[in-house]
Amino acid sequence: MDETATDPAISTAAVRRRTPRTAKRLIGALALVLTLAGGGGTWWAANRFLIPHVEISDVAAYQAEQSAAGGSSEKTDTSGTVDGSTYTSDDASVTIAKHTSGSGDDTLTYYVADVTLTDATALRSAFADNQFGENITARVSEIAEDNDAVFAINGDYYGFRSDGIEIRGGVVFRDEGAREGLAFYKDGTVKVYDETTTTGDQLVADGVWNTMSFGPAIVENGQTVDGIDDVEVDTNFGNHSIQGDQPRTAVGVIDTNHLVFVVVDGRDTGYSRGASLDELAGIIEGLGVQTAYNLDGGGSSEMWFDGEVVNRPSNGGERATSDIFYIAG
Repeated sequence: MDETATDPAISTAAVRRRTPRTAKRLIGALALVLTLAGGGGTWWAANRFLIPHVEISDVAAYQAEQSAAGGSSEKTDTSGTVDGSTYTSDDASVTIAKHTSGSGDDTLTYYVADVTLTDATALRSAFADNQFGENITARVSEIAEDNDAVFAINGDYYGFRSDGIEIRGGVVFRDEGAREGLAFYKDGTVKVYDETTTTGDQLVADGVWNTMSFGPAIVENGQTVDGIDDVEVDTNFGNHSIQGDQPRTAVGVIDTNHLVFVVVDGRDTGYSRGASLDELAGIIEGLGVQTAYNLDGGGSSEMWFDGEVVNRPSNGGERATSDIFYIAG
């Protein structure tokens, strides 16, 4: 049941804005189920990968409740100025640059967002449709606009899996350690960690503000990590490996509260072939980072800035995803 339709605290406009997205996704999922109804595993596959499963129906309210109980808080939005490819405010500065190398079939195009935060909590996260659960998706632009973002990238696509440690805004949403994660602390430090050796509650107690659960780490101590081109991030259907030249999204840490976000375009002959993980690590290492971490890529790779999609997503348009990381405008 869509709780937003009966909640008087949510505006009619918000309901109108969100309902079409959910309806379209459900119609598409059900159509696929009916088309393939003869297969014994069809319902399982649709239930696992297509039909939304809402665990938290109002993320904003849940975060506010948990933050009040735990004593954490988010900074309020401040106004800024956007001038071409640069944004500055009291909380953050963002500068976007496009890079192109090679020619013909070997052309590689990628975008770098250099982000300096005044306060680490200015890096925020948002979930599609303000809901948490599996298979809940919306376009990056929609999630960004719903949250008054000026800059955003696709996140770790947490909704494609049921494990990992997901902490957003100092609140634990999922606590099923499974892989190598990345933790952003409220003091501005960022660390790669093993999810299986800790808990979400312990991380929050230690001052973690956000986590990312995808990977792998591609740069540590300023050097490209060996063997990353052979890593399998997931064993989910359709996501067994991330090898080869692909569209990519990554985050790098230069210093305390100084980050870079890199989005590599790919699968587009003559414009951008995509990059291997090792090549992505080399690109981001060259920006002076000490630590870098791979995020969801492929058709999900997207950078959004000042109301526009900056890069050229490989699907020919935006792909719906479950979450973003963003800077508020």
